Amino acid sequence: MKRSDLILSKILSLTQAKQKVAQLRLISKTVAFTNGVFDILHQGHIYSLSQAAAEADFLIVGLNSDASVKRLKGNNRPVNSQDSRALILSSLAIVDMVVIFEEDTPAELIKSLKPDVLVKGGDYSVDQIAGAKEVIAYGGRVVINPLLEGFSTTSFIQRMQKK
Repeated sequence: MKRSDLILSKILSLTQAKQKVAQLRLISKTVAFTNGVFDILHQGHIYSLSQAAAEADFLIVGLNSDASVKRLKGNNRPVNSQDSRALILSSLAIVDMVVIFEEDTPAELIKSLKPDVLVKGGDYSVDQIAGAKEVIAYGGRVVINPLLEGFSTTSFIQRMQKK
């Protein structure tokens, strides 16, 4: 069954997200959280999101707003608007919710939503991951998944600019 109406219903404000997480807790569902820019969706993103989704019953993706992407990546980014990126992410079966955040890190969003599992891709240590200390403090887990080699939005953009 194709339920395109469900796509937009997965993009929530922080207030709506907190209500949904509270409902999930009432029925003993576990919540995973991951975040990123997801500017040009590629195989590496799908791998990372799949790994995050496998950690819990419900996956929340924190999405950097356009303003935060500009601050973090420069004036030429994002390539796609936050609305476009949120729509694409919410259309994925493995993503249950998308919440756009304005800050440079998702630390405040993580503190508000209190996921059971915080998932980050890359070669970080736990002390480098925004929100990790708080998640561990309330008994949650932090999972660091390896990146899929050869897939980077920045490198894709650089290759396109050379052509």
